[in-house]
Amino acid sequence: MDLGIKGKRGLVCAASKGLGRGCAEALAEAGVNLVINSRTEADITATAREIAEKYGVEVTPVAADITTDEGRAKVLAALGQADILVTNAGGPPPGTWTDWNRDDFIKAIDSNMLSAIALMQALVPGMMQRGWGRVVNITSQSVRSPIAALGLSNTARAGLTGFVAGMSRQVAGQGVVVNNILPGIHATDRAISLDTGVSNQQGISMDEARKRREAGIPAGTYGMPEDFGATCAFLCSQQARFIIGQNILLDGGALNVTI
Repeated sequence: MDLGIKGKRGLVCAASKGLGRGCAEALAEAGVNLVINSRTEADITATAREIAEKYGVEVTPVAADITTDEGRAKVLAALGQADILVTNAGGPPPGTWTDWNRDDFIKAIDSNMLSAIALMQALVPGMMQRGWGRVVNITSQSVRSPIAALGLSNTARAGLTGFVAGMSRQVAGQGVVVNNILPGIHATDRAISLDTGVSNQQGISMDEARKRREAGIPAGTYGMPEDFGATCAFLCSQQARFIIGQNILLDGGALNVTI
């Protein structure tokens, strides 16, 4: 399918690996010129070179922490205007609800809620003026079904979801489509981190920790960044114009819900 976005300009955050890279690759395959960022210069530079060579599009790497004012300013300066925005940031660490203090919550909200809102506030007005834009926020399945050990993530991402629910409907009339993707477990560093925690806590191997987690996924396996990226690219397509303010769950059927 021709997604109709060849020649558009996009920003994909935290794109050196994992779900962010999956999104960047899918958009590049569709012909989108990109600015991509991550914190590590060597990683993001190598990723940009590989994607540009593979798909023949312009890819500009920016080493910056997108969750800080300084990092966002650096990325936005390199970007200029954008037609497509994919927000993404690593999730807060797991823990127990009694252990988190105010600073822990503020840090999580800054990283996983306010950073995405700041990018939308910076870029969506220009999209509205030009009459076309796409925003995809990478959140979490915990928005639909909270994960006890990930309470910091539950809190911050639920807040972002509430913001998008209202904002997306206010900008749709100007041709700007805003949606969220809610990933379940995918084969990324985040999954390795979670499986490592289970392995250490229960005294089992990493393979066994993964098998136990996969047993709770009807699809029988972890998701792949490539599949995730394809969904992201479709939500950025011309064909997605009627999908407004939705939360697209990609979890292999793990959440047993009707709606």
